[in-house]
Amino acid sequence: MLEIKELQKTYRNGVKALDQVTLSVGRGMLGLLGPNGAGKSTLMRTLATLQTPDSGRAFFDGIDILKNPVELRKLLGYLPQDFGVYPGISAQKLLDYFALLKGITAKKDRRRVIEEVLEITNLSDVAGKNVDGFSGGMKQRFGIAQLLLNNPKFIIVDEPTAGLDPAERNRFLNLLREISVENTVVFSTHIVEDINDLCGQVAILHRGKILLHESPSEAVDDIRGKIWTATIDKIDLEVTMSKYMVLASKYSSPLSITIRVFSENQPSSDFMPAEPQLEDVYFAALAMNGHPTAQPQFAS
Repeated sequence: MLEIKELQKTYRNGVKALDQVTLSVGRGMLGLLGPNGAGKSTLMRTLATLQTPDSGRAFFDGIDILKNPVELRKLLGYLPQDFGVYPGISAQKLLDYFALLKGITAKKDRRRVIEEVLEITNLSDVAGKNVDGFSGGMKQRFGIAQLLLNNPKFIIVDEPTAGLDPAERNRFLNLLREISVENTVVFSTHIVEDINDLCGQVAILHRGKILLHESPSEAVDDIRGKIWTATIDKIDLEVTMSKYMVLASKYSSPLSITIRVFSENQPSSDFMPAEPQLEDVYFAALAMNGHPTAQPQFAS
């Protein structure tokens, strides 16, 4: 069980990255959503014992993360947003190096665990190839391999699918899903689609504050009957956005735009009820807290 209690962090430039963040997370995966600058990476780095907050406390399975970082690291697997690799070193040799750093001193034990993590991440066939030549998705899977070396119970992954093609993204997310069954995984992203079918819990972070924390299905149910859609003339978009909470919009033709609106009641007879989605939850939470809504996107 991960318990986070009133974490606060303000940087020297005055930016409040964490503002009384409180969360409780059991086994399974928590999807942490938020726009760029929301404080997600600050929270991840704090939980990974890489920086300290100004105040607050955090515990994992009874370990005080802030007071006993060495004990926490024995149970921790961490994949940062930018996972760098050494040039000219094979996956096998680099994993052996990481295993030594994690305290696996016996060569036989290192060989066994390296074979296991390569198999889990489907990298066995390229174990002898240099990691700096891997594709983006393969590097991310290698990142998962290195964090699994110490059989972690608490896993943190920060924006892991950025830049991956759809096939590699699906492979990576399926791997995370398998890992989360018996472990606690905190998965930070700004891509709502990554959360929808993957996480048992979702938390929305904005300007350092937790705006929402519940299951994706509960979050969607909370706004059922409050999402409306209409197609309007392009020239009317600005006026419409001034009148209603427009969550999303896209061009349906060169001169018309289809919009999704959050409203307790039907905005007008031009609007029809729409089935709510997790994206609606996310954009509504941000809009209610002063974040600008998305600009219209061209229909594909």
